[in-house]
Amino acid sequence: MLYLCNLTLHDNVFFASREMGTLYETEKYLHNWALSFALFEGAYIPKPYCLHDRIAERPGYLEADHDRNLLGLNRAGIYVFPALPVHLSYQISTFKSSTTAYHNRPRKLGAKGSDRNYPSYGQVKELAVGSQYRTYIIAPETVQIPRWIRLGKWASKIRVDSKPISEKNIKSRTGEFVCEHPLNPIDLPGSTRLLLYNRIVMTPVSLLSQAQLLGNYWEISQPDVVGSTERSTLKNLPDRVCLPRGVAYGASSNVPAP
Repeated sequence: MLYLCNLTLHDNVFFASREMGTLYETEKYLHNWALSFALFEGAYIPKPYCLHDRIAERPGYLEADHDRNLLGLNRAGIYVFPALPVHLSYQISTFKSSTTAYHNRPRKLGAKGSDRNYPSYGQVKELAVGSQYRTYIIAPETVQIPRWIRLGKWASKIRVDSKPISEKNIKSRTGEFVCEHPLNPIDLPGSTRLLLYNRIVMTPVSLLSQAQLLGNYWEISQPDVVGSTERSTLKNLPDRVCLPRGVAYGASSNVPAP
């Protein structure tokens, strides 16, 4: 099943996507790997009580021997696309930070200027409450998509409204297409060719937007009957959406089959 998911922020969401001096900025897109952990950690992604040794020091999103990896979602037939902002606003907050050597001020007030006790401040640019996102989830009918999730460094609260898209509104096609929804290039199948794209610099993997691709894809359209129950249920679905087929976590990398 392919689900249309609308996400509504009930708290400010913060990721340190970019650090520019004392400003910490959150990218406007939501990474699909972060969403995958938020949606399915504990149910399909192991959530150990604690991590030890080297495993605790680095992430292992696509490593089979790592306790917290995404490969279990491949076995369950689940995939979460990155989230596209539909209605977005930011909030900038100021906080007091600890004094560090690389934030020290230069000597502007004489020989002893840098020895004075200057307060250190930082700013965070967060996704504000009320911002709305849209994404798609591939999952079997038996999978329960949670109604509420926690996301970001503040474990912010987000409401999830998911609706299945009927098969009659999904057509399988092959050829050249444009995907206006953001994509993770690591998760694209090897048979899909990237022709043109805009790069979204994010960690741990940069995303793509406005990508032109060649390969197998789904063409999703709105229900035809105006005023029907299905059309009112999927009112936030764009008139036409193209999504690549065969996506999976680490599909284009050298990840061993689970």
